[in-house]
Amino acid sequence: MNLQNIGIVSPGDMGQAIAQTLKANGYTVHTALAGRSARTQALAAEAGLNDCGTMEKLVRTCDVLLSVLNPAAAVDNARAAAAALKATGRRCLFVDCNAVSPRTAQQIDAIIREAAGECVDAGIIGPPPRGKAGMRMYVSGPQAALLAPLTGGGIQVRVMSDRIGDASAIKMCYASYTKGAVALGVEMLMAARRLGVDAALDRELQESAADNRQWILNRSTSMPPKAYRWVPEMLEIAQTFEDAKLTPRILLGAADMYEMIALTQLGKESPEQARKIGRDGLTIINSLAD
Repeated sequence: MNLQNIGIVSPGDMGQAIAQTLKANGYTVHTALAGRSARTQALAAEAGLNDCGTMEKLVRTCDVLLSVLNPAAAVDNARAAAAALKATGRRCLFVDCNAVSPRTAQQIDAIIREAAGECVDAGIIGPPPRGKAGMRMYVSGPQAALLAPLTGGGIQVRVMSDRIGDASAIKMCYASYTKGAVALGVEMLMAARRLGVDAALDRELQESAADNRQWILNRSTSMPPKAYRWVPEMLEIAQTFEDAKLTPRILLGAADMYEMIALTQLGKESPEQARKIGRDGLTIINSLAD
């Protein structure tokens, strides 16, 4: 299959960075901006993406469609793509790159197959591929190997298996630790500040757990603007663990933390605004606690 024309839905913080990397690797990248926010339209313009307008025209134009958005919208986006596949008779490859459970990935696969399309399950681990930063894209499903040529620059494609759900499973397990630990660490530091023992706790952490302290603070710098997206991600992880006959409650608590943070002033900023201001981790923790 020729993968020259690639569609991105949608070019937000991660999607834009993927699009820019793919363009740098020689691919032609398209998107569909009808009904999208002014921010998304600006990010697409900054990346120099071709706007096809509607999902139907995007499907007509592209060889492969990468769905990269809020996991809460993943199933609805798959339904929109399926409707476009039916309307056009096109068979472009649909790749769900969202942070969803294996169960949701299988639901998305069924939606696409019912429209006579082909689906690949993908799980992204790592930051948006900008500058020296890179990400791994784990892929699974019968057509997963077709995505191997997308490796290049800050994108590394890792083909796992021909089973839909495996790529999502590794994403869910990995994110349960990274984002779950951030939620717990942030809650710990906020509690210490509200209880008036933050200075004493900070000294103890620097003496006995300095690496963990710095890891939490580093991860906190970019977290608030993404908190609203991490709420449904935590719920998907909770579902994953429950399906594996493990407790979902740890991740449900993390979802509560991110829901609270999403409602703060920091949580309402865009990632671009937060990067421009450049607050350090302690400043963010103190602002959230206060």
